[in-house]
Amino acid sequence: MIVFRPGAAFAFSHPAHFIAFGFGAGLVPRAPGTAGALLAIPIWWLIGPAYAPLVLLALIGLLFALGVWACEVTGRHLGIPDHGAMVWDETVAFLLVLAIVPREFPWQAAGFLLFRLLDVVKPAPIRSIERRFKGGFGVMFDDLVAAGLALVVLATVKRLFF
Repeated sequence: MIVFRPGAAFAFSHPAHFIAFGFGAGLVPRAPGTAGALLAIPIWWLIGPAYAPLVLLALIGLLFALGVWACEVTGRHLGIPDHGAMVWDETVAFLLVLAIVPREFPWQAAGFLLFRLLDVVKPAPIRSIERRFKGGFGVMFDDLVAAGLALVVLATVKRLFF
């Protein structure tokens, strides 16, 4: 099966494409979703320490809404509603994980690995949400649910073992 791989010209041709493609992170040839999640790390370094937790959550909510718009427009322009190169959903979802897990590297690394595992495997609640919600909201929301599940698992581990 041949998969359409948009290039840099497409990614930089419209602000929505630029955002949906994670400022170009979605153009990597292998594991673009992982690249999109990794993009959250330097963004977190810039905004994480600067804001109170409620402000961070509100900012992440705004980035989510921006992603709904960007992924809707980009999916429509591509003719593929949830193209793999659209990685803003992974970026925003992992920002949520970073905003909530302890700020120590082991917790952040565990959050990254668990989020990516859940996002790739898509267990029942994530898969059903992905099927139910379409368009830009659907693209963004299933990753937010994967992030939420990762946070529940990490909170359970922390409560039981630490």
